[in-house]
Parts: sequence; structure tokens; C-alpha cells
Amino acid sequence: MFVVSMCLSCLFSLLSHSVLSSLGAIMACVLIAIFIFIAVVFDMIGIAVASADEEFFKKKVEEREKGSEIALQLTKNSEKVCSFCADVVGDICGILSGAGGATVSLSITRNLFDSSTALLVTTFVSALIAGLTILFKALMKGKAIKNADKIILRLGRTIETIFFPKRKKREG
Repeated sequence: MFVVSMCLSCLFSLLSHSVLSSLGAIMACVLIAIFIFIAVVFDMIGIAVASADEEFFKKKVEEREKGSEIALQLTKNSEKVCSFCADVVGDICGILSGAGGATVSLSITRNLFDSSTALLVTTFVSALIAGLTILFKALMKGKAIKNADKIILRLGRTIETIFFPKRKKREG
């Protein structure tokens, strides 16, 4: 996980720095919102996979429900999936949101000569990003635990549809 997170972090940091530095404050805000959304969704997946019931997916596999085999594999590997989703992707998105916040702060304060106003703007932008991220993650956690099986089955279906579109149902 360390190597994967280092590689992904480097890649995303380089991409975000090159993209964010060329954007204005409004587009940087849009990217920050996207990073927060991705962090919340992946955190939800991490919590859901850790809370999911493996027996539920075994029954769904027997019923030959679409996506159930992938959902079962995700559940069997819940530690790895949870770590990747919540820690690697979630944390990288948090870092990218911070980088976006720095870009927005710099864009807003570029022409200010008053350092105390610049400090207030930078502090507000950072606090807003952190507050929104924490708010949406907190709202999502309960739902992820209560609906874990549905979320992971839907994820299994999505993965199967995107990556295995020609997969046929097993013959009985």
C-alpha cells in the first residue's frame, strides 16, 4: 500500500499542480468539490465493505445475481479494499483538496497588500474545505453502515458492467 499510495500521490500531485496552477479560482473550486466528492464516495465504499455481510453475497452468488461474485471478492478482501478506498484514495483526495485550497487562496489574495487579510482568507478557505469534507463524510458514515450490502452489491454490478461487459451468467 505504501508504494501504491506514493505512486498515486506523486501522479495526482503533479497533475493537480499543473492543472490547478493554470486555472482560476472558480475552476479550482469546482475541482476541490470533485476531490471532496471522490473522497466521500471512496470513504463510503471503505466503510461499507468493512461492514458488509459475506453470507449475503454468498447467497446472491447462488442466485446468480449480477455483480455478486465481484461483491463477494470485495468483501473477502475487505481489509485491503477498505485501506485502499478510505486511506489511499481518500487521503490523496484530501491532499489534493488542500492544494486546490492553496491555489484558490493565492488567486484571491494575489493583489492584497494586507497580510492579515490574506491570512484570514487562507484560513477561511482551509477551514471551509476541511469542514465540508468532514460534514459529508459524517453524513455518509451511518448510511454506509446501514446499507453496506446494497452499496457493495451495486459496486459489484458497476465493476462488472464496466470491466466485464460480456460476462455471462453461469449455467446451472
